Parts: sequence; structure tokens; C-alpha cells
Amino acid sequence: MIAHLSGTLRDKQLQRLILDVGGVGYDVVVPLSTMYAIGDTGSTVNLRIHTHVREDALQLFGFATALEQALFERLISVSGIGPKVALSILSGIEPAELTRAIRTSDVARLTRIPGVGKKTAERVVLELKDRLPQAAASEPAAAPSADDDARADLLSALVNLGYNRASVEKTVDKVLNAAENRSFESLLRETLKLLIGR
Repeated sequence: MIAHLSGTLRDKQLQRLILDVGGVGYDVVVPLSTMYAIGDTGSTVNLRIHTHVREDALQLFGFATALEQALFERLISVSGIGPKVALSILSGIEPAELTRAIRTSDVARLTRIPGVGKKTAERVVLELKDRLPQAAASEPAAAPSADDDARADLLSALVNLGYNRASVEKTVDKVLNAAENRSFESLLRETLKLLIGR
């Protein structure tokens, strides 16, 4: 099994990388968080790898951090969740926020992740609440602030409108820092103005 790859980034597409390791090109599927954390084509990349073997395929899933990999492996252990859904979950929510949502049984937050329905969210909470990675379990269980909730709601709405989550995060943060009117409608309107106007 391949557990780690270090090489030159040859190609970078949405959630998919080609990593050249000693002249061999490895096709690695990654969550958005990892994709945006690594450098551009030509840079040296180090990835933690989960090797997923099926009867008809062998896939490599890459992660920038141990926490991302641990969460992915916990998610695919949940009945009904395969690698594709697990990757979507990690691409739709930050690892720290995911662990907080699971630990606090915040099903509503989990269902705001594109592709995650209520039953899936409930299953994730039920099966993973007591099985979070040690690094995540040791984090303080701070309650999310109103701004955290507003930010999550805005990002979810924008993703559903077709925007790329990672590319609009800075705009959302800018609006949250400047806005006096904190209603969701007002915040969304201001964010869309900036996105359309830039």
C-alpha cells in the first residue's frame, strides 16, 4: 500500500493532481482544502496517501494534513459513505468545523454541505461522535459564534449558486468584517455585489 508520496506537481485540476515521483506519474484525488494548500505546477509536493482498492480499480487519495486523512478514513468507515462522498464532505467544510459539528451533533450544519442529506448527516454523527481522530478530539469544544454561522451559511449559499467555495471565502470574510446589517439577506446581497463587480 502507498502511504506517502513526495514529488513534483505536473498537473493540477479540480480535486485531481498528477504527481511525478522519480519519473512515474501518480494520479491522486484530493479534497479542495488540500488542492488549495499545495503549490502550483512545478512545485515539490508532499502528500499523505490513502490507497483505496476495489475489484475494478485502485485509487490514491491525497491529503495535506494528518487530520484530513484521519477524517477521510473515519468517514469511509460509515455505512453508505464511499470515498466520493467523503471527499465531498471534506471539500465542503473545514476539518475543525467538521469535527465540531460531529462532536456537538450539529446535523443542521452537516446537511448544509452539498450532497449530504439528513440521514447521512445523522449516520455520521451517530457512528463518529466517539471515534474522532485524537488530534480533533483534543481540540476545545468551543461553541460557534454568530459570525461562524453566518459565514457557513453564506458559503453554503454561494456554493449552491455555483461559486467555488475556496475562491469566495476571502470575499465573504471581507463582507462580514465590514457589514453593519447582519441579516443573511443583506450579507448575501453585499457578497454578490463584490463578486459580480470584481
